[in-house]
Amino acid sequence: MKDICVRPCASAPHHGLLRFGTHRSRCALGKGGVTKIKKEGDGKTPIGRYRLRRIWYRPDRIMRPQSPLPIAKIHQKSGWCDDVRSNLYNVPIERPSAARHERLWRHDRLYDVFFELGMNDAPPEKGAGSAVFLHLEKNNFRPTLGCIAVNHATMRFLLHHANRTTHIAIAES
Repeated sequence: MKDICVRPCASAPHHGLLRFGTHRSRCALGKGGVTKIKKEGDGKTPIGRYRLRRIWYRPDRIMRPQSPLPIAKIHQKSGWCDDVRSNLYNVPIERPSAARHERLWRHDRLYDVFFELGMNDAPPEKGAGSAVFLHLEKNNFRPTLGCIAVNHATMRFLLHHANRTTHIAIAES
């Protein structure tokens, strides 16, 4: 298999179609649709081709995924810095932190397991987007803040088939 391909639907910019090999499924995108120029807090999913950096999971909710990709456990103190004033911008952090951040240990199960995407991380450019993940959807594919969200069946398929050479390609249309 090659890339995980994601395209927005013409009828609603925050709905998308994900294709990976023979697998096809719905996905949720950013509430503002997709964009070529990602900015922190814009609610848009960045267009481009990104490496799957690693898999994150909550060990109290799911078993450790079996994958050739690097794997990280989410702990109660796990966070991700989205503070454009911080030198830790767009990297995982330990909470509490003085820098603004997103909690990875969530009650809504959105981040029970997710792929960290290699978007704006080599090195991070402040303000060009942070914490863009491929995670689980909620409430019938409600829009995200810029991530890609999939159902459990699709996540299981991706976890089983993605490898170190897999990228995600997010298209304009």
